[in-house]
Amino acid sequence: MPASDQPDPNHPPRPSAIPPELQTLRDRIDQIDHRFLELLEERHRIVGEVAAVKRTSGVPIKDPGRESALIADRRDRAGRSGLSPEVVESLFRLVLWASRNQQARLHAAVPIDMEPRRVAVIGALGGMGSMFAGLLTDLGHEVLAVDRDTALSVEDAAASADVTLVCVDIRETEGVIRRAGPHVPEAGLITDVTSTKRGPVAAMLASSSASVIGMHPLFGPRVHSLQGQRIALTPARLHEGTDWMSWLQATLDSAGLTILETTAEDHDRVMAVVQVLTHYSTEVVGRTMRSLGVSIEETLRFTSPIYHLELLMTARHFAQSPDLYSAIQMSNPNTEEVTSAFLKSAEELDALIRTGDAQAFEHAFSEVTDFFGDFASRALSESTHLIDRLVERS
Repeated sequence: MPASDQPDPNHPPRPSAIPPELQTLRDRIDQIDHRFLELLEERHRIVGEVAAVKRTSGVPIKDPGRESALIADRRDRAGRSGLSPEVVESLFRLVLWASRNQQARLHAAVPIDMEPRRVAVIGALGGMGSMFAGLLTDLGHEVLAVDRDTALSVEDAAASADVTLVCVDIRETEGVIRRAGPHVPEAGLITDVTSTKRGPVAAMLASSSASVIGMHPLFGPRVHSLQGQRIALTPARLHEGTDWMSWLQATLDSAGLTILETTAEDHDRVMAVVQVLTHYSTEVVGRTMRSLGVSIEETLRFTSPIYHLELLMTARHFAQSPDLYSAIQMSNPNTEEVTSAFLKSAEELDALIRTGDAQAFEHAFSEVTDFFGDFASRALSESTHLIDRLVERS
């Protein structure tokens, strides 16, 4: 028998037919899984009743104390039953997330006395615009949809609306604001969803006499749920006798969003790191792989979970709009400072590696470790959780 035809003792051939006793066990597992789904369905119905009670009582959708106690109890019961507490915790965190999402869909956080408003959504046919238009309509507000091909103009919509929401491309935002701003009633609100805030907020203040609150959703329109997603608010002008900040917060709360209040200046300074630095470094990695002629498929044969995760994020970046990323990086007033610091750090690291000075490398490494402090150990734990979930899907 040729060597290639010899059976591999480490990988015995699979049986051509499933043994009857195995099929019986699989059937029992299917029955248990179906009962499990029936219990989840029952839980789903009860969560609907919870949403109704919260709607009338004003109790918020998310109750961190209740969720922490629930997770602790389920972990304890899992440990006493011989199950993995970590696996059970992951399962119930997903169940809790779905519960909050269901409550939001049932308007559990919408105040009973919320007054319907007329909102002009400019850019309503785009990704973010359509998402906000759908959310506002679902909450009972009247939406005036404005886009390039709609009969309703920017000026007319702004004049007849209580709230004007600008959801257009970053490069067009300030121009659209200057068109809409003069027509927004003084008692109204003008806001936007741009990734930078100093320029748009300044344009809203200069072109209108209305209340001004800048917004920046820290997520894209393709998210499966708004639960727990962050949104930054930069209030710039709030007239006495109006309560637009409370209205906007209640609207966003009702969708399950986490609100971060800041200033336009602080927002852009931090986003230069959160967005610009992250996108810039990702683009350098992608361009480097391209210049090296790397075979993606070949690297995936040898992939570690960490490389797989980083490759997914890099490829995800390049699967999206280059216009969006160029606009984000070219419009932030702090971009030059951040990208210059990146290049300087890369040069310093390159010098350490070229000289082969391991001691200097370790010292530089330790400096960054000290900078991250306690967050480093937290990051190790949280990234391990992400890696485990990624491996489960592979």
